[in-house]
Amino acid sequence: MRDDAPRDLFGQNDSVAPAREATGRRQATPERAIEAPVPPPSRTQPLADRLRPRALSEVQGQDHLLGPQGTLRQMLARGTLPSLILWGGPGCGKTTIARLLAAQADLRFEQISAVFSGVADLKRAFDTAARYQAETGRGTLLFVDEIHRFNRAQQDGFLPYVERGTVVLIGATTENPSFALNGALLSRCQVLVLNRLDDASLEALIARTEVEIGHRLPLDDAARATLRAMADGDGRYLLNMVEQLAALKPTGELLTPNDLATLLARRAILYDKDREEHYNLISALHKSLRGSDPDAGLYWFARMLEGGEDPRYIARRLTRFAAEDVGIADPSALPLAVAAWQTYERLGTPEGELALAQLVVHLATAPKSNAVYKAYGAARRLAKQTGSLGPPHHIRNAPTRLMKDIGYGAGYEYDHDTEEAFSGQNYFPDEMERVRLYSPTPRGREAEIRKTLDRQAALRASRRS
Repeated sequence: MRDDAPRDLFGQNDSVAPAREATGRRQATPERAIEAPVPPPSRTQPLADRLRPRALSEVQGQDHLLGPQGTLRQMLARGTLPSLILWGGPGCGKTTIARLLAAQADLRFEQISAVFSGVADLKRAFDTAARYQAETGRGTLLFVDEIHRFNRAQQDGFLPYVERGTVVLIGATTENPSFALNGALLSRCQVLVLNRLDDASLEALIARTEVEIGHRLPLDDAARATLRAMADGDGRYLLNMVEQLAALKPTGELLTPNDLATLLARRAILYDKDREEHYNLISALHKSLRGSDPDAGLYWFARMLEGGEDPRYIARRLTRFAAEDVGIADPSALPLAVAAWQTYERLGTPEGELALAQLVVHLATAPKSNAVYKAYGAARRLAKQTGSLGPPHHIRNAPTRLMKDIGYGAGYEYDHDTEEAFSGQNYFPDEMERVRLYSPTPRGREAEIRKTLDRQAALRASRRS
């Protein structure tokens, strides 16, 4: 008999898959299934693995999720655990939390990585979860690390298994789920945001390490603070550095921050030029300048450079800012932006970056106006509304006798020959009312422009009366 039932990404028929899962033939649980979500540590394991929390209460820095009133605590108290997306930076506990949730919810734990897995691996994971559920009545928590690396079709492949309850999906991602995951998958999962570890959480990790190794790290107070700063919110990276320090031969001397700089590598700044952090930082720079804060502007400018951003991109955005947010309030801003850009092109890195830093400070301290930006937008909208109305006859060019005979140029007044070099004539189409598009601010150069335009508006009104 022909089978016309719809099939999922893996070629399985949704209408018959449950029956196949529920066959009476019992099979052994596959070896790759991890029945003990948190295996006991071994002395040969890296320190970060040995200190992996064995209870949710030991997880650092995520009290908004795991504290007494935390989201995950409340879910577990209700006896429910929906599919989740854990969004957070490296080393904040995503994998650990997934393992502990499996233990708390009495679910079999299985982990795959989207970096190394494909469709065949997903199919095996789903088939195994279905058989396990049929044989034992227990569900499976499928933890997918770097889930954002699966393409749209692979992400869609999760949907029937999540909907049927074959697996509780816990996806981990360092990327913004709004951009990295498709809407269908997001609609079936709750997104939980994990915090980068703060200073207190990093200090707690160091203290746990000292209990594990049996002695205090040979650091003075300043070096201890520097060690936490070097971790940049990443608990795993912190423990890897601590492990290196613990392996040093004791000398009786305490290490200083300068010693740490020699012994350890500082964690690379998190910055990806084609992902969300790129846009977050340029937005922070732009808004700091708009808020007239040169210190914050310099900070975000430096953060982008340290992250490896192309200074030409920053120069382009600063030039845009000069036109959009400073405008005529400081007419020198735009030519200075172009000059700073050209200076960088001629000098290169690092000398040319100083010109861009000068521009950052100038733009931050300049009077602000988006009046031209708004006027331009209003003019575009008005142009679309009014269609193809022609200029009034008196301002049309009349290079031929015929054009003069039909009134082109008739009545035009040469403004330079009038009082104040202002005739007050109408320059809009005769068929439409005059519209005020540009409203200068009372700041910087525009304050004078505003006075001039108000005076001219009064002269224009007296001419019409």
